[in-house]
Amino acid sequence: MLRRIVGWFVLVPLCAALIVFALANRQLVVVNFNPLAPVEALSSPGVGVPLFLVLFAVLLIGVLLGGIATWFAQSPHRRDERHFKRETERLHRELEVARRSPESPVTLAAQDFAQTN
Repeated sequence: MLRRIVGWFVLVPLCAALIVFALANRQLVVVNFNPLAPVEALSSPGVGVPLFLVLFAVLLIGVLLGGIATWFAQSPHRRDERHFKRETERLHRELEVARRSPESPVTLAAQDFAQTN
């Protein structure tokens, strides 16, 4: 239910705003990664990309780089989680072995508890 609310009240208006932005910024711009290039070389006609594509590409690259940085930053937490999961599984196995042995302290403690209640 919460996903539908988020979808209708956040994502739909955001998509509409992006479509309006793309339609309003269709003019061609020259993309150059060389800051030392002369200005005359930048004004060649017929070479250009719509402005909204440039901005969407930069946005997409930023999202990808942010996701990669977050993935690397969370690697210690994932490592700790794997360690705790293995430890929990090991302790569960030990507990099952202890419960199955007839003279184990766990079995005796459970019998004593049952007798007192």
